[in-house]
Amino acid sequence: MTDLPRAVRITEEGPREGFQIAPEPLQTADKIALIDALSATGVARLQVASFVSPKRVPGWADADAVVAGIAPRPGVAFTALWFNPQGLARALAFRDRLSVYGSITVAASEAFSRRNLNRDRAGQIAAMRENVAGHLAAGVPVNRVSVQAAFGCNFAGDIAPAQAVAAVADAMALAAETGCTIERISLADSMGWANPLLVERVVGEVRTRWPGQAVSLHLHDTRGLGIANALAGLRLGVADFDAAVGGTGGCPFAGHAGAPGNIATEELVMLCEEMGIATGIDIDALIAAGHLAERILGRTLPSALLRGGSLTGFRAKARAA
Repeated sequence: MTDLPRAVRITEEGPREGFQIAPEPLQTADKIALIDALSATGVARLQVASFVSPKRVPGWADADAVVAGIAPRPGVAFTALWFNPQGLARALAFRDRLSVYGSITVAASEAFSRRNLNRDRAGQIAAMRENVAGHLAAGVPVNRVSVQAAFGCNFAGDIAPAQAVAAVADAMALAAETGCTIERISLADSMGWANPLLVERVVGEVRTRWPGQAVSLHLHDTRGLGIANALAGLRLGVADFDAAVGGTGGCPFAGHAGAPGNIATEELVMLCEEMGIATGIDIDALIAAGHLAERILGRTLPSALLRGGSLTGFRAKARAA
């Protein structure tokens, strides 16, 4: 076990994750309101939109209008998601307000790659080669490797740690070929197959192969183990996580409609702060943003903390008693 990190960086992905699977169209103004509320909580990175095909992800048909409407906030890096040159071009149009960087995205499961990206392993590497070239030509750094389905797949079943390592190796080889300096390897539990022991094994094997490389975790709470998996990551010294306010979101191509999405940001913040790990995030402001998300989405979100509240008020009452 590695020493716990003193601080973590949490990327808030609730808007991008949550709005992409909303069953009914949402008002652009409501999306902007939630993003503005989240940017005031102390999060350092906030993923605000997906520049993707509205035919495949209709919930983000208004991505350009949303990004144009959000209020810039000093100290907050706004990011977005895209998968092709058209998406990159749309992101570059907002370079004055977005943190634009490139990723080499691969999948440990070829079945999921076909389902989510419409490409097999070889096809995805070829597409990423073109993707990297396009980013570099536009002066956009490619500094991240992202591995989807790194812990298991609803379509392919169990994913051995060696398969996750092989996917990382594909991406790192492409990075070396194209002269990209990778700053972070993101391991995504896209469909909620991870458990704490598996997190230890996969993170451990990735670090053994690429010692010193920063690792981040993108965990889904599909089957209720999300926070347990985050704790396993913290105990390994992982200091970079993705999360979504209220536990909203979920991949629309994962084959389990209605399942919880990412781990709830407020639950991850509480876990860290109670363990003495700084997040820089105001948990009560985050809970308020979670309730706003529920009103906008029109449903109860899975976060337990939205029901139980933080310990801030209880501690204040105890001190005053």
